[in-house]
Amino acid sequence: MTDSSPYMTVKSVAAYLHLNEKKVYQLASDGHLPATKVTGKWLFPRKLIDQWLLESSHHGVLSDRLLISGSDDPLLQAGLLRMMQEQQYQALYSYMPTGTQAGLSLLSQGLVDCCTLHWGKADESQLRHPALVRQYAGARHWVLVHLFKRQQGLMLGKDLQGLAPVELLKYRWVVRQEGAGSQRFLKDWLGQQGARLEGLQKTASALTERETASAVAQGQADIGPGTQAAATEAGLGFLPVYEEAFELVVPRPVYFRTLLQQLFEWLQSEAGHKKAEELEGYQLNQCGKLVWNGEQHKN
Repeated sequence: MTDSSPYMTVKSVAAYLHLNEKKVYQLASDGHLPATKVTGKWLFPRKLIDQWLLESSHHGVLSDRLLISGSDDPLLQAGLLRMMQEQQYQALYSYMPTGTQAGLSLLSQGLVDCCTLHWGKADESQLRHPALVRQYAGARHWVLVHLFKRQQGLMLGKDLQGLAPVELLKYRWVVRQEGAGSQRFLKDWLGQQGARLEGLQKTASALTERETASAVAQGQADIGPGTQAAATEAGLGFLPVYEEAFELVVPRPVYFRTLLQQLFEWLQSEAGHKKAEELEGYQLNQCGKLVWNGEQHKN
C-alpha cells in the first residue's frame, strides 16, 4: 500500500513503529493495536495508529483534554464546567451530546475519548448496555463505567400535571432523533399505552434533553421525553416513568487518564452530590463502578 493509503500493512506498521513484524502481529492479536482482518490479512487504519501512539505516551495533547459524546445530561455538563474552572482552565473537557448511538459511532471511529449512554430501565442495563455496545467496532477494547442512576420520564407543561398517561397522547409533542436513548424510551412508553409514534401530534423535534425542555418551556409543544433534572432546570412539570442507568463507555487506556478519574471524584464529592440534589432525580452511590469489560466478552 502507498503512503497515501488510509490503511497500513503489518510490514509498514513494523517500519513505522520500529518494531519487528512478529511483535506487530502479537499486538494486533491481543487487541492492543487498532486493526482489522480482511481475507485473513491484518490492516491498520493509519489515523488510529497515530492516535494509539499519542494515547500510549500519556503526555502532551491527550493528557490535557477529554472529548465526550453521547447522551445528554445536566449533571455531567455542570460537573465538567466546574472542574475546568477549578483547574483554572489548564485542561479542556469537551462534551458534545449527540444521542447514544451517534456517540458510540464517533467512539468507534476514534473521534472522541468516551461516550455516555442510557438504553432502558436501570434493572435491565447490565444486559442492554453491553448488547448495544458490542455492535460497534472496537468494543472489545472498551469498558463500561457506571456514572449514576437518574429518573427518566415525560417533561410537561405546568397545566398538564396530574393528567392520566392516556390523556397526554392528544397533546403536542417534542420528539428526539433516532438513536437517542430518550427516543427509545418514548417508543417503549407509547407501546405500553397502546399507541405509536406515528400517531402523535409532533410539533417540535430536538437533539438534546435541553432542547426538548426548551421547546416545551417556549410553548412550541406541550410534552416531551426527558429526565427529571432537565425538567427541573427548565421549570417544567415531570411525570416519572422509571429509573435508568447513565453510563460511560471508555477505551481501556483512556479509563486511567487523570482527567477522567477526576470526573469520577467530582461526582462523588460533596459538591457533586449537592448539585445532583439541586437538579433532582439522581442516585450516585455506585459512581465509578466498572460494570462491563469488553476484553472478557470478546467472543
